[in-house]
Amino acid sequence: MLNFSKINILLIYLIFFFISIFSLLNFQSKETPILEKKVNLGLDLQGGSYLLLEINSDSLVKEKIQSKVIPIKKLLNENNLKYKDFQIEEKKLILNVSDLEKFELLFFSKKNNLVNSYIDIYRNFELDYNILDKNNIEILFSKYGLLNINNAALKQSIEIVRRRIDDVGTKEPTILQRGEKRILVELPGLKDPDRIKTLLGKTAQLNFRLVSENSEFGVDELISETGETLKISKRIVMSGENLVDAQPSIQNQQNEPTVSFTLDRLGAQKFGRATTDNVGKRLAIVLDGKIISAPNINEPITSGNGMISGNFTFQEATDLALLLRSGALPTPLNVVEERTVGPDLGEDSIKSGITSLIVGFILVIIFMFYKYRLFGLVANTALIANLLMLIGILTILEATLTLPGIAGIILTVGMAVDANVLIFERIREELKSEKSIIHAFDSGYSKAKITVLDANITTLIAAIILFAFGSGPVKGFAITLGIGIITTLFTAYFLARHLTSIIVLKNNGKNIKI
Repeated sequence: MLNFSKINILLIYLIFFFISIFSLLNFQSKETPILEKKVNLGLDLQGGSYLLLEINSDSLVKEKIQSKVIPIKKLLNENNLKYKDFQIEEKKLILNVSDLEKFELLFFSKKNNLVNSYIDIYRNFELDYNILDKNNIEILFSKYGLLNINNAALKQSIEIVRRRIDDVGTKEPTILQRGEKRILVELPGLKDPDRIKTLLGKTAQLNFRLVSENSEFGVDELISETGETLKISKRIVMSGENLVDAQPSIQNQQNEPTVSFTLDRLGAQKFGRATTDNVGKRLAIVLDGKIISAPNINEPITSGNGMISGNFTFQEATDLALLLRSGALPTPLNVVEERTVGPDLGEDSIKSGITSLIVGFILVIIFMFYKYRLFGLVANTALIANLLMLIGILTILEATLTLPGIAGIILTVGMAVDANVLIFERIREELKSEKSIIHAFDSGYSKAKITVLDANITTLIAAIILFAFGSGPVKGFAITLGIGIITTLFTAYFLARHLTSIIVLKNNGKNIKI
């Protein structure tokens, strides 16, 4: 155990120096960094905002149930099943069928892909129905169908929330799913939480619709930004799905902030055809049910580029462009919980954490030096190396350090010393019975290895479980503890053992006390 080849020694110190160098990157100049890597501070250390958002899928369920109208009618007609009084009510469809038994057989038929789907050997129905009275039936989404809608909406919402936050420039955001309908957003260092809340609270459903000059059937009355009430056709000329890009800009003549947008090929064709056929009419630009602009179509626009104006400030134009670029949310998001952590509280947490780490570190060093003298110095050297490697790995991973993470580092200090204490106490026992000092040290390391491994592996398993099932701060604690265990084993059984071997081999034949 005390014999090291030159290759082994080279590998040990190469690994140590390579990882430790990364820990120094946390002290480099922010203006001229050598490498863009560092340990990021979590919400509880540098302050910021915590938002818990919840999707409201009611409008999406209404939209989805309406999309089933034509397929269901087609299905009934193809199977010669007569129906009447077909109505759309909120989240369900109501109709009267001539043959209830035939409807039931058709509804749950294996060939009816509209209604059901298969997962392995289990049959899951997207739609369900209830018999009201006589032959009146209501069709609605089943629990499975609603779960699918919620899951799809939640995943899409998380992706769009991530795009919007990234576009703002917020660094190291945490965006996680919480349960079936909620999204956790942590934004460390955020200085303007109200702006983020405003951006995340808008679904950004954009569409272009013609302004109607008469009160024919099929119009909505909406109020524009200027307070003008306009009758808007229900027919959507083009939606925001056809936007490729949107950027804030300044109109040269009036020096007015606007939003310039670019359309994809299909959107350009739709827009070009609509503006060609309706020259002289007004085109309303509707965002989340509100008219933000209703300009006149002076000439056909076939280039696929356009401009939105609406008495914006430059900040409003920038935010609107951001919303359009990131895409529309499938459902509205409601803020169900909000917390703001001030930077002063974060600074106090950092000071308290660092103070406790330094005090604990100094006490451990003093104890080890007092208890084991020269070999205590070896253990202390390994302890410093352990911390450098731990911070180096966290830097490589660009991990986010939280207050529980600092607690994990402090615990690592104790566990690192514990490994050396077990080894040195075992060597003491071997020195009582062994005449050869080299053999006593070699045997001590060999026999203590199983105990040290058992103690650290069981703790590592606990850290893995905490990481797998925990969240937020618990995961931060688990990460630092898990990495700390690995660096502890490396420094105890490679670095400290090599330093011990140097002392023992140089003092062979002399009386060595431990």
